Amino acid sequence: MTKRRSSHNLFQSGITNLGLIIIAIIISAVLLLALVDRQQATKPKEATTTMAQSTDSSEKQDFIDKVAPEAVKLKATYQVLPSITIAQAILESDWGQSQLTAKYNNLFGVKGDRTENTKEMTTQEYLNGEWKTVTARFRVYASYRDSLLEHAQLFHKGTTWNANQYQHFLAAKNYQEAAKALETDGYATDPGYAEKLIELIQQYHLDDYDKQ
Repeated sequence: MTKRRSSHNLFQSGITNLGLIIIAIIISAVLLLALVDRQQATKPKEATTTMAQSTDSSEKQDFIDKVAPEAVKLKATYQVLPSITIAQAILESDWGQSQLTAKYNNLFGVKGDRTENTKEMTTQEYLNGEWKTVTARFRVYASYRDSLLEHAQLFHKGTTWNANQYQHFLAAKNYQEAAKALETDGYATDPGYAEKLIELIQQYHLDDYDKQ
C-alpha cells in the first residue's frame, strides 16, 4: 500500500512539474513575441525620425544657400564677414520661418517709421533685464537681397546719431571678435547674442564663407 502511494505521489509530482515547465515555455514564447512586435513597431518610427531630421537639415542648408552668395558678395564693399551675416539671418529670422521674413523678406528685424515701406508687428525684445513683447513698425523688402544690402549698409554707414557706431565690429579680424563687437557696439539687446552667433557659425561651418 505504501509503495503504491509513493508511486502515485511521484506520478502526480511529475505531472505537476511538467505542467509548470509547459506554462513557463508558453509565458516565455508570449514575452518573446511581444518583444519582436515592439521592435518591429519601433523601426518605422526610427525611420520616420531619420527622414524628418534629414528634411530639416536639407531645409536649413537651402536657407544658407539662399543667403550665402549675397553675403559673400557684400563683404568686398562693406567689410562684413559673411559668416556673421548668415548667422544673424539664421538667428533673427528663425531660418527664414518668422512671419516677418516669410511675408516681408525682412531677415534682421529692421525697423522703420515710414508707413509706405513698413508693417506694424509685435516682437520680443530684451529690455531692462527681461524679455518683453513690443509693437513696432518693421521694414518691408522686395527680396532677401534688398534686406541683406540694407543690413550691410547699416554697419558701414553707422546710425543717424553715430556714424562710427559699429567701428569695433568692422575692425574685427575674425567672427569671434565680430560677434562680441556687436554687443559692444550696441547692435543687440539680447545678452547671449554673440554666443548664439558663434555657436551657429561653428555648428554649420559658416566661417568657410569668410575665405571665399
